[in-house]
Amino acid sequence: MSYELDASVRTELGKGASRRLRHAGQVPAVLYGSEKEAISLTLAHNKVFQAQEDEGFYTHILTLNVDGEKHEAIVKDIQRHPFKNQVMHLDFQRVDAAHKIHKAIPIHFLNEEVAAKKGGNITHNANEIAVTCLPANLPEFIEVDVAGLEVGQTLHLSDVTLPAGVTSDELAKGEGHDVAVVTLAAPKGGAAEDEAAEEAAE
Repeated sequence: MSYELDASVRTELGKGASRRLRHAGQVPAVLYGSEKEAISLTLAHNKVFQAQEDEGFYTHILTLNVDGEKHEAIVKDIQRHPFKNQVMHLDFQRVDAAHKIHKAIPIHFLNEEVAAKKGGNITHNANEIAVTCLPANLPEFIEVDVAGLEVGQTLHLSDVTLPAGVTSDELAKGEGHDVAVVTLAAPKGGAAEDEAAEEAAE
């Protein structure tokens, strides 16, 4: 999946100008990074809104066509209206193939139904993992297989296999940062009470 958006350089700045853009169906944005000057942009809201509904929009390298010139970038921040279906502002960061980037990547949990059959409750302690990698190695998502979890067991960051060339920002900080990712928690009341209840029912 590739994402390509048309953008124009925005010359009118300030809250009033941004408000007028939004009323005209446009989204104000900024493109920065790679030690180049930041560029203020405007994009068509309907195109942005359609793209941002897809999870991959937040982790893929995007192509911005700015008045005919192509820029590769990632989404660094997106501001939404508190109750309208409206994107208010976007921050894009330029991507340089030779420079590593930091990005939060969503976790896809696999085989939860297998783990749940063991009698526990699955608790997601994290829904994304902050990583560092070169743009070419940027994963769309990270898979965590929970089929092997036993009741009472927790998978930590160090248990997650990251794609080649991708490192965890938390683990890089050293000891004490091996945070929990997913737990197969014992049912409330504990296994012993559950067994007693089953025997009583029989």
